[in-house]
Amino acid sequence: MKKFLENSFMTWRAGFAIYRTLAGAFFKAGGLYLLKRKYKGDISERKGIVDNVPESPIWVHAVSVGEVQSAASLIRRIKNNNPRPCIISTVTPTGRSMAENLLSGIIDKIIYSPFDTKKFVSRALDSIKPCAYITMETELWPEMLYQLQTRNIPAFLANGRLSEKSFARLRHTKYFWQGVLRSLNKLMVRFDDDKNKFLTLGVPDEKIIVTGDCKVDTLLDRRKLARPEKWSWLKKGDSPLFVAGSTHQGEDDVVIAAFKTVRRKFPDSRLVIVPRHPERALMTVASALPYPELSAELLSRTDINNNNAAIIVVDQIGVLFDLYSIADAVFVGGSLVEKGGQNPFEPALFGLPAIHGPSMSDFPDTERMDSMGAAVCVHNDSELARVWEESIESAAVQKGVRSCEEYFRTLGGAAKKTWQEIEPLI
Repeated sequence: MKKFLENSFMTWRAGFAIYRTLAGAFFKAGGLYLLKRKYKGDISERKGIVDNVPESPIWVHAVSVGEVQSAASLIRRIKNNNPRPCIISTVTPTGRSMAENLLSGIIDKIIYSPFDTKKFVSRALDSIKPCAYITMETELWPEMLYQLQTRNIPAFLANGRLSEKSFARLRHTKYFWQGVLRSLNKLMVRFDDDKNKFLTLGVPDEKIIVTGDCKVDTLLDRRKLARPEKWSWLKKGDSPLFVAGSTHQGEDDVVIAAFKTVRRKFPDSRLVIVPRHPERALMTVASALPYPELSAELLSRTDINNNNAAIIVVDQIGVLFDLYSIADAVFVGGSLVEKGGQNPFEPALFGLPAIHGPSMSDFPDTERMDSMGAAVCVHNDSELARVWEESIESAAVQKGVRSCEEYFRTLGGAAKKTWQEIEPLI
């Protein structure tokens, strides 16, 4: 048995046979009905039925919003340098909406990805006949990658990353995932930390290229589209505006306590909290109740004529990026609780060092941001209050802008590097 388990090829074959059997059994047992209820609409594309496909396209797959953002800059690079058509698939409706917003007029077709079964994947590949397949970040579907390999269609991982949670899960079945990953012709990953994780999973060193984060290129493009004027009314004259972005449960109390301290020095300052999940907005408002001097209100109930609350809690999606563009100092959530952090690049794009907690494992380059002054780590409300107060001093503002600019000078071009690795192999 030990010898069998040590044989990665045998384990991959056995594991894949089990995976394929279980996937088929799920759909035979009514899984398709359950998924149709989940996705609430036509699921023909998810069953591999795709019409009006351009001839021999490059197929880019991005599961949801974050991955589509990473894919956008790569797709722009592909379309600028290659006459071939390009399609993108997503899993979630929000991902599809993001693709429509970011890639309208650029992408040739947007579809939903097929369910990862032999029948549906085969049907999709027969219809699409891609010349290459590029999957973004952590989207590794065994059936899809197996069929691509058997059809001699080159497959790539772009902007590859593994969170600590995903890495731990894959390590438990290392030899199975080693077989899955070896179906890829090349893996372009964000940072050395990501490369080391894939090496541990058994991917040969020569297959892995560190290119940087494609999402940075997308954000650099997106920065030009920010609309600070839409939310400028949230600022009270020259008083500081603090933005806490993508906060999770357990962080709102810390952020509000820090703001209470800061407000002693800046009595007309305002805090805008953007919960990671908008449905938590009312709970976040309630977090301010212990501080009667800090009135809190939902953004949906606030406008230029009703604009007196000290704390505004955002109860809608799609506004955080614009809010960062008018902030004087920020806090990046998901980092004071064990969530792996949220995107530190977005505030830094506007010259605002990303103040964050110690849990930033989903963004391993944050440590380098810290060392360059483009980010700052805090551990509690008193540290956050101190850093907020220091960061809005004139000299600190200028230093923060320079540090952020220098950091991004070291990062740009990931999409170009990724395409340079892929293009010769198509």
